[in-house]
Parts: sequence; C-alpha cells; structure tokens
Amino acid sequence: MNIETYATFFMWCTIINGALYVVSAAMCILFPNRLYRVHSKWFEIPRTTFNTAIFSYLAVYKIFLIGFNLVPFLSLRIMLV
Repeated sequence: MNIETYATFFMWCTIINGALYVVSAAMCILFPNRLYRVHSKWFEIPRTTFNTAIFSYLAVYKIFLIGFNLVPFLSLRIMLV
C-alpha cells in the first residue's frame, strides 16, 4: 500500500466519524429531554449526571476524532505535497 491509499483511508475515516459526531452533537442539543427519557429507562441516573456523561462523551469523541483521524490524514497530505 502506498501513502495515497492511507491518505484516502484516513480522509474517509475523518468524514464518516465527523458525520457521526455532528449527528450525536445535534441529537444532544436538539433533543436533550427525549435522549434523557430513553436512557433513564435503561439506567437509573440523575439528570445532572446524565448531562455530564453525554458532554464528556462528546468531548472524548472529538479528541479521538482529531487525534486518530484528522491528524494522520493531514500528516499524510503534507507528506504528499
């Protein structure tokens, strides 16, 4: 495999994971009460703990998205120039 193949792979990983992140963030912002109702049926969790968990999840997801998808993609693109 060559560097162009890896660059294409990381580009698509970044696009797909970025889309999943945007959908997740939109769900948390637009439908917080519905999201809480669904999860509170599965787990007995107070609302403040739920909010902390959801926004921690989004923060960690974004860090992993940047660190494991976007940075390698940009690094490979720089190598190709």
